[in-house]
Amino acid sequence: MLPVSEAVAATPLAPRLTHVDRVERETADTVTLHVSAVDTELPPFAPGQFDMLSALGVGEVPISVSGDPDDRVTRQYTIRAVGAVTRALTSLRPGGVMGVRGPYGHPWPVEAAVGADVVVVAGGLGLAPLRPAIHHLLAHRDRYGRISILYGARSPDELLFADEMQRWQSDVDVAVTVDAPSAPGKAIPPWDGRVGVVTTLIPDALFDPHRATALVCGPEVMMRFTARALADQGVTGERVYVSLERSMACGVGLCGHCQLGPFFVCVDGPVLRHGLVGPWLAVREL
Repeated sequence: MLPVSEAVAATPLAPRLTHVDRVERETADTVTLHVSAVDTELPPFAPGQFDMLSALGVGEVPISVSGDPDDRVTRQYTIRAVGAVTRALTSLRPGGVMGVRGPYGHPWPVEAAVGADVVVVAGGLGLAPLRPAIHHLLAHRDRYGRISILYGARSPDELLFADEMQRWQSDVDVAVTVDAPSAPGKAIPPWDGRVGVVTTLIPDALFDPHRATALVCGPEVMMRFTARALADQGVTGERVYVSLERSMACGVGLCGHCQLGPFFVCVDGPVLRHGLVGPWLAVREL
């Protein structure tokens, strides 16, 4: 019989068991899990790739890695509690055990964007899959032109990585907006920043539309309107990339749950060129 580590390596669908080192509360329903990547020998990941995470006895979900791709010690996942599996994962405490398999999928085109301006547009939890790309861009700042990070959330208390964004501002352009300055029924400090959807930030962003690459992640409707707003500024769909975690279930193209037209999101994505996938996103109920 193979040792456990060798048996797992030989079985692509078998998760590796790892433990939670730290739990960081981001918002009322969102946490970042810091898990050990060393004990389990998790393979390195590229910005934009995802892992399949298992809540033992509950189920499995695809979650993009949200930490620094150069960190070989800890893997980070930013998870919102919206279903049985994510509620179980976000309930884990330090020392808790979970399953991980991956990484899977195509990453953000950070190498192809070398020498170009980069526009990062995130909506809500969509900032988490983009965060590894931002880490990469900052770590190799001299390889890129102007970098603009445009982020929108529903309300100030749902902003992710607020302290980190303050640090990003020393190296890149950061603009933040919220849909509403306060959440209904919640007493929070007054918001004196921008109010409006994230697409309203695009006309004021500083980038050369003829040499810019755009990385976009958020709700599908937000990504459609963002691509349209970028096109209005001269950034074509061939240079706009979106990330989809659309109904993925197996991560390896076997089950078909994530099929979108001719694409299997888990295999062909989750990062896809909007020029290719945009027409399919516009088809209702597809």
